[in-house]
Parts: sequence; structure tokens; C-alpha cells
Amino acid sequence: MSRTILIVDDESSILKSLNGILTDEGFEVIGAKTGEEALEKIEADSPDLVLLDIWMPGMDGIETLVKIKESQPGLQVIMMSGHGNVETAVKATKLGAYDFIEKPLSLDKVLLSVKNALDYHRLEEEVHLFKEREKSKYTIIGHSKPIKDLKEQIRIVAPTDAWVLIFGENGTGKELVAHTIHMLSKRHNKPMVEVNCAAIPEELIESELFGHEKGAFTGATTMRRGKFDQAHNGTIFLDEIGDMSLKAQAKTLRILQEQTFERVGGTKLIKVNVRVLAATNKDLEQEIEKGTFREDLYFRLNVIPIMIPSLREHTEDIPELIKNFVHKFSLSSNIEPKEFSPDAIAILQQYNWPGNVRELKNLVERLMIMTQGTVIHAEDLPYPLNNHPKNQNNLQNAIRSLSFKEAKNEFERIFIETKLQELNGNISKTAEAIGIERSNLHKKIKAYHIEIPKKQ
Repeated sequence: MSRTILIVDDESSILKSLNGILTDEGFEVIGAKTGEEALEKIEADSPDLVLLDIWMPGMDGIETLVKIKESQPGLQVIMMSGHGNVETAVKATKLGAYDFIEKPLSLDKVLLSVKNALDYHRLEEEVHLFKEREKSKYTIIGHSKPIKDLKEQIRIVAPTDAWVLIFGENGTGKELVAHTIHMLSKRHNKPMVEVNCAAIPEELIESELFGHEKGAFTGATTMRRGKFDQAHNGTIFLDEIGDMSLKAQAKTLRILQEQTFERVGGTKLIKVNVRVLAATNKDLEQEIEKGTFREDLYFRLNVIPIMIPSLREHTEDIPELIKNFVHKFSLSSNIEPKEFSPDAIAILQQYNWPGNVRELKNLVERLMIMTQGTVIHAEDLPYPLNNHPKNQNNLQNAIRSLSFKEAKNEFERIFIETKLQELNGNISKTAEAIGIERSNLHKKIKAYHIEIPKKQ
């Protein structure tokens, strides 16, 4: 598809020569002799680029540029002038012009500037599409009252710099809420740096959060910026803050209070400006009573608390969530989308969902792969979701096309999920009941991506 270029110049010779050169290069060219005519053609023909003369009768090029940028800020404009000076070029650039070319025109320079402007426009479009895709990844789905209330809290708090502590069970979408707050904040063009507090060993916490200088310890062959340094002027997200060790909590509290630190092995004091979002699935007040979480850190973080509802509190959103998961999974995996029948959705809305939205997402993906046909019915739902008589042979039907190893793994996953449900998510009791070591059970839970039911 050829690109369209609008040439705006009151000199017919310029229009004719540029038309010939650009047409030879494969562009579609349209012309205008005044600023008013140019604006009309932009409206009618939507060109990809404008070559705009500055000195024209009536509306001059600068005024035309301003009006172009008001109506179509993304349209690239290259200014041309036979009376160019630095002041005019700077003014045009500040008003949004991509480039400034002096007359008499160098045809090589014109072609180079046109190519660069179109390449820049293409990159802008790609970045815009990427940002839109990123936004769609972090869209909170649902129109139930609990979700509407959650969205309203986010809308109010996001534009501020207030620190937020996000509470919610596993799988409710705490990371999703954190990303949404960041994207709606005034820091959205700056980085959001995530820290998995439970995954950082105590001996590495300082290096991970603050960074280190070259030679600070064995293996430190280069200087490394820490998480807080990376998040400067942006947002830092402290995920699973309730699982952070007491030693790590003390070090984290210090930087949260002062927003200054020294890299490990360094002497220079580094000051940062970060917004802090934190999340936990634990009752931190109970953890404080048990002595596993610092009270001063809790009060420092808990400026604005946000509680995410469990899926069982907004089951009316399940049809919309399913539709969203089906759409995304069919696109990412090149699988034809499938529908869930009303009887299947009714059963899913009656289920307790210990793993919340993440468990629903995993189930939708599994059923999209394992179910024959384009409609998923009640009898296609696995145990313990469905105890319907037609479902007694569900596992047998589901694994007919699997290898022995795949079938064995599928049975083992369902078996462990069922036992965990029966024993209310108690890992020790489940390991004892099925006769394996607790550590081995943990490995299988992780390998099969099994959601542990919340203890009642």
C-alpha cells in the first residue's frame, strides 16, 4: 500500500518537481497551494505526511502547522522555506514539525527527510498499538457492584501519589490492580518495577533493592542498579509483602521512610522519588500479633487500603470473564473460540472458587484444549465442579487422546486438587493423607499450577 504525501506550496514549479520525484519513488502525491486548501485535503484524503511551505499568501505555513497539529497531532509535517533562519526553524520544531528544509531544495535531502518522517510515524503507530495491547492486558473485567466499587476506588486513588496496600486472596488479581493504578497515574510514562518479596533471600535483599557497586562482593563484576533505583520517578510494586522476612522488612522500612540509600559497597547517597504499591494475601494485623510483620512498616504502607473481592463475591461476572479468557486464549494459541452453555455457566457460578479468577482462567484454557466441539456443556466440566451423573466418565472422556504419561499427570493433578479441597487446603494433612512427603507435594502443586484452597 503506497503512502500519500500532501505538498503545500504556492509555487507551481515546486509542486510539479516534488510531485514527479515522489511519484517515481512510489508515493501517491496530492497538492495544495494555500493553507486553507491544505486543511481541506487533509480532512478529505488523510495523507501520511505533509510537505509544507512557510511563506504563502493568506494563512502562512506556521499557522497552518498549528491547525494541523490541533486536528491531527500524529500527522508528520516537514517545513520548507526559501527564507529560512534558525529562529523560524526552532519555532516550527516546537510547534510539532518533524523537520525543516531550506530552499532551493536538495532532492536527496527531501527524500531522506520523507523516509525518516514516515519511519518515525510507523514507529509511533507501533508504540501506540503496543501500549493499547498492554492496557488490554490490565483491564479489570466485570460490572457487578463489588467490581464497580473496586474500579471507583482505583479511579479516585490512581491520579494521586498516595501509597496503596492491596489486600486479596490468591488469584484475585492484586498485580492487575497495581498495574491499573500505575497506568492511570501521572507516573504512567515512567517504569513500574515489581519486587516479589517472598522470593528474595535475606542475604541478597540489600543488593536486590539498593543495587551494588563493582567489587562490593565476590561475583560483583559490574555496578548494578537496584529495584528502587530502577523505579525512580515511577512506581515500585512490593508483591507478597506479608511474606518478607523481618530482616528484609527492617531494611525496606528504612528506604521507604527516607527514600535515600547507598548501594552495597558504595558511599554515595542516592535519593529517589517512588510511589509505593504493596500487596498481600495475609491478614497483616494478625501477622503483627504473631510477631512476623513489623507494625511500623504496616502503618507506613497502609495509607490507602484496597480490598479485592473474591470471585465467589461477584459470580455474576463469570460469563463476562469467561468470554474475555476465551477471546485472549484463542488469539494467543490459535485455537478456535468456544462457547460455554448456560447449564455450564450456571454450575460455574455455584462453585466456591478457592483459586479465584486465576483458577477460572486456568479452567477455561484447559476446557478450550480438552473439549471436543465448539460448545462446552455441563458434562464437560471436571470434578469437583460438576457431580452430574453424565460427568462420571469425564476424566475417561478427556484423556482418550492423551499419552500414558499425560493421562497419569492429569489424574494426579485432579487427585491432588480433590484432596486439597477435602482437607481445606492444609498441605501437611494432604501430604499425610496421600502418603507423600510435604516437600514433594509442594513440588507437584507448583508443577501442576494447582491453586491451594483458602483455609476457612
